Amino acid sequence: MKARKMDRPNEGIICSVDTCYYYMQGDRCSASQIHVGPRGSTTSEQTDCDTFHYYKKDNG
Repeated sequence: MKARKMDRPNEGIICSVDTCYYYMQGDRCSASQIHVGPRGSTTSEQTDCDTFHYYKKDNG
């Protein structure tokens, strides 16, 4: 699965990881699709967003 960055938020996805390439202001996600795993997780701490791509912001 390869997500593409959209120019608008993906409705229904809330994400507060502001170091992600797909992050948009207002805790929105601009990835065309996301993948969360792994199977068999029983707590939120065990889950991982495989779509995450680190993005270092340019502070000028």
